[in-house]
Amino acid sequence: MTKSQDVEFIGMVQPRQQSEIHPAQGPAIDPGYFRASVEAHDQGGFDRILIGWYSNGPDGLLLASHAAAYSSKVGFLVAHRPGFQAPTNAARAFATLDQLSNGRAAIHVISGGDDADQARDGDWLGKDDRYARTDEYVSILKSIWTGSGPVDHEGAYYRIKGASPEVRTVQQPRIPIYFGGASEAALRVSGRHADVYALWGETHAQVREIVARVRAEAAKHGREVRFSLSFRPILAETEEEAWARAEGILQRVRAVRGQAALGRGPGPQNAGSQRLLEAAALGDRPEGRLYTAIARETGARGNTTALVGTPQQVAEAFLEYYDLGVTTFLIRGFDPLEDAVEYGRTLLPLTRRLVAERLARRTNSLQAAE
Repeated sequence: MTKSQDVEFIGMVQPRQQSEIHPAQGPAIDPGYFRASVEAHDQGGFDRILIGWYSNGPDGLLLASHAAAYSSKVGFLVAHRPGFQAPTNAARAFATLDQLSNGRAAIHVISGGDDADQARDGDWLGKDDRYARTDEYVSILKSIWTGSGPVDHEGAYYRIKGASPEVRTVQQPRIPIYFGGASEAALRVSGRHADVYALWGETHAQVREIVARVRAEAAKHGREVRFSLSFRPILAETEEEAWARAEGILQRVRAVRGQAALGRGPGPQNAGSQRLLEAAALGDRPEGRLYTAIARETGARGNTTALVGTPQQVAEAFLEYYDLGVTTFLIRGFDPLEDAVEYGRTLLPLTRRLVAERLARRTNSLQAAE
């Protein structure tokens, strides 16, 4: 697993071109586009790529297994909703991916924040019950991945006798567990199970607050958790051009709204989206490089806050969040493939250099104080 002080970059790949400014068209899977996106992240130096879960989308584990065959370095963070597959089956599936990818698998556990979307796959549990099920589900995954013999389990949602741990993970003691969700129930489960707690791009004050809460929950179990923050960086050669591009993207979002995946509808149920709307209520530019207008426009139904500026300026903004305890940045663009290439060319190496310099100064200060 990544050391706590390392900076990690996660991109996101789609099986076809789609974003808030590119309404999805054609078949659900465009193999050529998917491969180009995976290769751009692999060659661009991303640590992992997120493959999302959608009630109308292709299977993420199958996409990751396919991508593993023509990539060599990038890892796969596969979103997974507990409850639609037996945890024993899921444990073997993710362990199989880890074997086939030579240790590049990770799971992003999402309990589900939208009742209507859950119902499309036949799940009618309320939110608190979903998190209770998730707690039990992830406990079983961990028991199987780390078990030295058959695993038994008796719980409210699952009863298992003699589950086999024979399909081992390459990564030891198990694959990393990323966890999303900002409700009280989500934070409790994160404290018990998450290696990395993932939140969307928020203000500094919001990040400080939720980092402290998750750390407090983890401390109850004698654990430490790393933190991931998601943004949609909007880059240009000059600051003026970057803000002009951001405003252009906002106008394009308005033009296609109602057609794209994140369109009109009732307000979001999930706490993460509600937190983004709280940030947006402070203004389109509440602090520094943070741009919330697109989150407000789309109802924050997803990771829709941006950092705007030159690559150097956005890298410096990342460093500010790094100083708050964030060591992972999940980034994707509104022009997904083109932006991934640009991030790999400029933003990733700049940020890594700034973090390395910051760590070197800290080390020198500690040595001088001894």
